[in-house]
Amino acid sequence: MDNIKPAIEVRNLGVMAYGEAWRLQHTLFDEMVLIKKRGGVPSREYLLLVEHTPVVTLGKHAKESNVLVSESMLAARGVDCYHVERGGDVTYHGPGQLVAYPILDLERHHLGVKDYVGLIEEAVIQTIALYGIRGERVDGASGVWIGAGTSDERKICALGVKCSRFCTMHGLALNVNTSLDGFSIINPCGFVDRGVTSMAREIGRDIDIELVKTQFSDIFIRLILSL
Repeated sequence: MDNIKPAIEVRNLGVMAYGEAWRLQHTLFDEMVLIKKRGGVPSREYLLLVEHTPVVTLGKHAKESNVLVSESMLAARGVDCYHVERGGDVTYHGPGQLVAYPILDLERHHLGVKDYVGLIEEAVIQTIALYGIRGERVDGASGVWIGAGTSDERKICALGVKCSRFCTMHGLALNVNTSLDGFSIINPCGFVDRGVTSMAREIGRDIDIELVKTQFSDIFIRLILSL
């Protein structure tokens, strides 16, 4: 296979309802999968950056009991609900949260899914380190955590991906200035004994999320293209 790396197009989608971003992901992902089915090599990859209006999403193996209120109650609160094809359990998205959807050809980068997940985690760890926040991994629990192994272990970034023919969609959700009240309606990622946090909570002030988007995308692309 040609070792020339394809261009990675970064799209900052601003604030967008989940369903609209999901459809865009599918358009780009399905095009990439079709190219590979036909024996071609995708010439372009994407990194979509977005903040969502309030929404709860359940991964393909999620337990519905981890959503603590009914869908009608979610709707009454202005919170959408989607069952999607990513890995992982249930999570919440809302304003002030950086959601990133890399649409990549892992085969082109010589990456398996496990190493790809590790690369996403590393990009987040390096991003939050710019703010003096120490992110860590936890065995058996994807994403990035603060205070790993302590009684105050808390998640700052959730992660769930889908991969077909080595093409990826879905991705990560990093709590930047996110109101953590939204997580009270779920058991985040299926956990009942661990908390959630945000960059703003950890350092005691709001953060420029547009700057975080730029920092994360620069780090992520540098890591993926260095392989």
